[in-house]
Amino acid sequence: MKGHLLLEGGAEFGGRMAMADRRAIELAGGMDAQLCIIPAAAAPDHNDQRAGQNGVRWFKWLGARQVTLLPVVDAVSANDRSNADVLRGARFIYLLGGFTHYLGQCLAGSLCLQAMAEAYAAGAVVGGSSAGAMVLCEHYYNPESRRPVKGLNFVPNVCVIPHHDTFGQRWAPDLAKSLPGVTLVGIDEQTGTVDDGPRGEWNVYGKGVVTLYQDGKSSVYHPGEAFSL
Repeated sequence: MKGHLLLEGGAEFGGRMAMADRRAIELAGGMDAQLCIIPAAAAPDHNDQRAGQNGVRWFKWLGARQVTLLPVVDAVSANDRSNADVLRGARFIYLLGGFTHYLGQCLAGSLCLQAMAEAYAAGAVVGGSSAGAMVLCEHYYNPESRRPVKGLNFVPNVCVIPHHDTFGQRWAPDLAKSLPGVTLVGIDEQTGTVDDGPRGEWNVYGKGVVTLYQDGKSSVYHPGEAFSL
């Protein structure tokens, strides 16, 4: 048994993002499911508490009753056994957006990552927006070095391009050259995709579209449409 994955393109906690988030809560077991938010990506500019509390308010507004902002903000807290224990029992784990490479480095090889993997294997939903979605894939783009980096590999052979409708699409040509054979998944803001199809297909939810770049070609999928990876 394994759970589901939620990848979102940014501008979370508002508007049409509710569609993807409600679906994730449903897949996690409903409004009483234990939901944990990891704010590490927002820590470098000391925004983890504010952004994290925004997430808590948002998910509670959607109806979730058990929402925890977990104090995972650096490599030390990502290796804290008590934090890992909470994640192991969670049914929905959500990674905030922010500093992509910082988040990836915090979680790589950590006890919290191991706990996330165990929760996912036991049926939990694991997801995130922007940087949070990027690091969940086998590869992510590090905007600081302008190079792809090995991610946490919940989604093999994929690299997410968030904010695709605003600035993210500009990354696509260079990433296609740097990652031949890897599927690039461009996700618009206020848009999410979940692997909740009957055979593991990814369905699109929200305001915008998802654009796949594969083998030199691009395909666009609108809300209500599904694609395979």
